[in-house]
Amino acid sequence: MSEGTMQRAAQREERAPGIPSAPFRPRGGHPRARRLNRFLVCAAAVPMMFLTACSSSDSGSAESDGARKTAAGKASDSPSTSASPTVPEAAYAKLPEACKVLSDKTLRELVPKGVKSAKELSSSDVSKRAGCSWNSLDNNGVKGSQFRWLTVSLLRFESDVVRGTGEKQAQEYYQKQVRDAQSVPNAKNTKTEPVAGTGNEATVVRYDLKKKEGAFKQQTVVARVENVVVTLDYNGAGLAGDETPDADDLTKSAEKAAKEAVAAVTKANGETAPDASPSPSASESAEKPASPSAKDSASASESAARD
Repeated sequence: MSEGTMQRAAQREERAPGIPSAPFRPRGGHPRARRLNRFLVCAAAVPMMFLTACSSSDSGSAESDGARKTAAGKASDSPSTSASPTVPEAAYAKLPEACKVLSDKTLRELVPKGVKSAKELSSSDVSKRAGCSWNSLDNNGVKGSQFRWLTVSLLRFESDVVRGTGEKQAQEYYQKQVRDAQSVPNAKNTKTEPVAGTGNEATVVRYDLKKKEGAFKQQTVVARVENVVVTLDYNGAGLAGDETPDADDLTKSAEKAAKEAVAAVTKANGETAPDASPSPSASESAEKPASPSAKDSASASESAARD
């Protein structure tokens, strides 16, 4: 073996085992080198993918925050649906002094001997419920005597979310008062008529009532002005042999007094009396429902029965 051949053999032995010499390296490089190149490429691509993902995540988060803020803004701008219901305020907030709703002149016509007999009816709140009564006994000696009895009751209703407006409640109570006057026990010759020019609506109910003292002529005038109901009871009788008073005369006097009482209500609230509209007939009033608050006031029939 020549010296050159021995030198080349020694050089082959000095190379690392498993790595071929350059002249014999296959195309594309050694498999380990190719794997290393792919690893480096992938490693370089990971930061780019991470940056892209982060950018997309930030964009989605910003869009979500914007959508939430927009929805919150719209919610705050929308009107509240939980507002409490309301009803219109009642027209009248006051009642006049019950014993002063009638002038002395009117009282002298209705109760000639009882102008100073005024007796205020008891009430827990005179701004809502008030009343006054008068009586007169004109003694004519052996001819007998003339008796008169008069009472005025005032009831004011306030608007309420559950019961409705003050005017609605007053209308219902007005209808009940008319029906009560029409259904007094033992009443005879009952007549019902509308009264013109008295409040928003008014009705007079007249009848005869026999008592142990004598034959009484009863007139009940029920009037409504806005949210206030005025009930005027007026009766007369000839006692101990005196003549029975004329029912027509008593009715005219009662209607006049009721009109005056209604005017006192409007005056107490700083207004003039409204134009009156025709009152409903008795049959129409009887068909309408009664107000649940009607029990709070004494009816005209109970007053007449006590006498």
